[in-house]
Amino acid sequence: MNANALQQLRSYLNSQVIGQTELVNQLLVALLADGHILVEGPPGLAKTRAVKCLADCIEGDFHRVQFTPDLLPADLTGTDIFRPETGEFVFQTGPIFNSLILADEINRAPAKVQAAMLEAMAEKQITAGRNTYSLPELFLVMATQNPIEQEGTYPLPEAQLDRFLIHLNVDYPDAKSELDILRLNRGEAQGNTETTPPTITQSEIFSARRAVLEIHMAEPIEQYIIRLIMATRHPSQYDGTLAQWLEMGVSPRATIALDRCARAHAWLNGRDFVSPEDVQAMAFPVLRHRLLLSYQAQAEGITPNQVIEKLLSLVGSA
Repeated sequence: MNANALQQLRSYLNSQVIGQTELVNQLLVALLADGHILVEGPPGLAKTRAVKCLADCIEGDFHRVQFTPDLLPADLTGTDIFRPETGEFVFQTGPIFNSLILADEINRAPAKVQAAMLEAMAEKQITAGRNTYSLPELFLVMATQNPIEQEGTYPLPEAQLDRFLIHLNVDYPDAKSELDILRLNRGEAQGNTETTPPTITQSEIFSARRAVLEIHMAEPIEQYIIRLIMATRHPSQYDGTLAQWLEMGVSPRATIALDRCARAHAWLNGRDFVSPEDVQAMAFPVLRHRLLLSYQAQAEGITPNQVIEKLLSLVGSA
């Protein structure tokens, strides 16, 4: 995927998902960094539309799964079906075998379904009975959570949260974007869909991922990432308040994610090197779901974003 193809893809997504520039950018980061994205926000903010529009542009299959308390693992992964004509069991694949998956309200599913999702996200495979089946090489999960309605939900365990490359909070669009959304929706209802989605092949995506990995990252930037990670594990060495806020630091998976996402962020912005600003921009979506805040911090109403802001102010990039 060259720079022109990327800009066409981003422009198309922004024209179809109005007022959610950050959601579009982070979706592209997740695609380039080969990771999954957890999106949290009120209903009706085009989370589903964003993934559908991305799927329209990419060579691959898309499937939306509505997570509910009565969902079973087999509803997601598939199951063995008995064929009387042959007297054998044949595996019938489930929706998880598509390239792009929208896991809508993932926290409404019980633990067994979340465990099946965890294996798929972490290993790109699922286990059904005695057999293990590989998932497509291009496999991206975008899961959504509703932060308002928590009754009847099953909070995601830390192990599964850690499998998400990035966690994004989306908010309502401004007044101008709201008017543009209204006009776009009216035009679609009238059948006025003039915009043709660009087409990106899977080979172009894999080529772009290799290019992202080859972007130059100087050793001081690597050391900056390591210092940020270590500050979450040993906050008392930096600041007493930070130490009171943090119960547990982040895992090495966060280090890898921050490296990959900073590279993807630089590539998206047309640079062939990673800057401290790339690391700082991606620190929020990469770390906010991995930090375990103390009871004191939660009681004081401290948010993960405030902790990350404090972290960035304490740890210098030089």
